[in-house]
Amino acid sequence: MSAIQAADEIFDPFVLVHQSVSGRLEQVESELEATEQKARDLEASLEDARERAEESRVVEKHLLNNIRQFAPAEVQSTYGNILETQLGVERAQFNYDALVARRGDLKDEVQFLRSAGQILSDLQRMYSNNGSHPAPDGDKQFRDASRQVFQIIEEERMRIARDMHDGPAQSMANLVLQAEILERLLDRNPKQLVTELAEFKNSVRNALEETRQLIFDLRPMTLDDLGLIPTLRKFIKEYGDRYGLSTRFNVVGQERRLPGNMEGVLFRITQEALTNVHKHARAKMAEVTMNLQPTRVTVVVKDDGQGFDVARTEANLHKNKNLGLLSMRERAELEKGALEIRSQPGRGTEVKVEIPLGKR
Repeated sequence: MSAIQAADEIFDPFVLVHQSVSGRLEQVESELEATEQKARDLEASLEDARERAEESRVVEKHLLNNIRQFAPAEVQSTYGNILETQLGVERAQFNYDALVARRGDLKDEVQFLRSAGQILSDLQRMYSNNGSHPAPDGDKQFRDASRQVFQIIEEERMRIARDMHDGPAQSMANLVLQAEILERLLDRNPKQLVTELAEFKNSVRNALEETRQLIFDLRPMTLDDLGLIPTLRKFIKEYGDRYGLSTRFNVVGQERRLPGNMEGVLFRITQEALTNVHKHARAKMAEVTMNLQPTRVTVVVKDDGQGFDVARTEANLHKNKNLGLLSMRERAELEKGALEIRSQPGRGTEVKVEIPLGKR
């Protein structure tokens, strides 16, 4: 290899990007290994915390039944210990849920980086075999695709920030105020403290539920632990309850786990399709059908909403920046699958994704 050829390879953009992706992949795999170990340790700590909380409930019941027999200082000290124990469970559960969600994100990133590395290797081979620079319009398409990817990521970050601000962040602020009230009642009115403490516990549970819902939206823990079908059953039922829709989930074929990152891809496409039903369809019913066959898996999301002109929407997809449709299509294509949308104004919408099984 000549010095010029070596210099060209050093500054080959495909080589540089591939090295960057490979380096990031090593970092993520290392973090994933550490996260899995930490999750196992936290799970054991959570069980211990739950046992201590159960013991504290017995003490609390005894205290409430015999509260006149205790001095205010004893009530204050005992309730302080009970509160700390029960809050310890909530904190441990929150940390565990967040860690499991992070583990899922890392698995997704590992899968993405491996796919990206393979794509870069393929592009590098094509570039080397061709021996010429890409066409200008090819550069433009690549830049447009990259811009869309970054825009999708930024939109998702903004959505998460809004959800955090409107949900858990507001709830946590309220908990701080309630805690300050409890501190004042310890000395002034121990009897009222019992009532306020019960209200405080309910507020903690509500804040935890909001946080768990946000974590579920980001990465359902059950997706890794139980698989796609149980996760979809839970999600679709809660989706219908939340938005007042009649929902159905049908499974055709033998229920089983799916390989690789396919379960995450199918969940995200289904989630996005149902989000569009809520946002745009004005539907009363949504139905999800999964068909598991030996060579392929198909998921169909149907609604009885107002529908839309598919051809016009597809033609203006990039102009209108419909990132939901773009992300669904991109996710399907990453798994060598295909996404099809059927709709007419006034006749509802059907979103169908089909992904082949077998050799990946």
